[in-house]
Amino acid sequence: MERGEGLPATGGTIQIGVAVDIPEPWGAVLTRRRAEAGDPQAADIPAHVTLLGPTEIAVAALPAVEAHLAAVAAAHLPFTLHLRGTGTFRPVTQVVFVAVAAGISECELLAAAIGSAAELHREARFPYHPHVTVAQDVAPEALDQAYEDLADFSAIFEVEAFTLFSHSGQTRWQPRRDFRLGG
Repeated sequence: MERGEGLPATGGTIQIGVAVDIPEPWGAVLTRRRAEAGDPQAADIPAHVTLLGPTEIAVAALPAVEAHLAAVAAAHLPFTLHLRGTGTFRPVTQVVFVAVAAGISECELLAAAIGSAAELHREARFPYHPHVTVAQDVAPEALDQAYEDLADFSAIFEVEAFTLFSHSGQTRWQPRRDFRLGG
């Protein structure tokens, strides 16, 4: 499904990312909690599980990337994602997240398949760990509070698609196109 554009008319590069959107009502709850923690990225990044982090590509490569994403989606079946409780990457990075309790291997397989395209290959700073960030680079007290507030959080939903997002640097990440799993 086509969702949005926001591309330069010709040439240049674009920043993209691929993620599983967190559906309502949970998406709004987690995005609001991120804003309450004082995380400045909350206004620009809706709640999601990252499959491909921010990656700059040539605008001309976008059709090939979209064809690759369609092929990846067709080769993977829908799955159940269970978000439950909180975790943190501290002290390595100042992040608190809602944990993926079920659907981990499906996210890992999708992320690996998505990143297998030459245009999308990037050196990872850290091993892939599916999660939903709810506080990042805020005061330690805010990280602690987010960790405690969402410790009992639970959401179970079917993942039937993933989304290609684009970012111009001027506005929040924009959903560009959904890719339905299983074709």
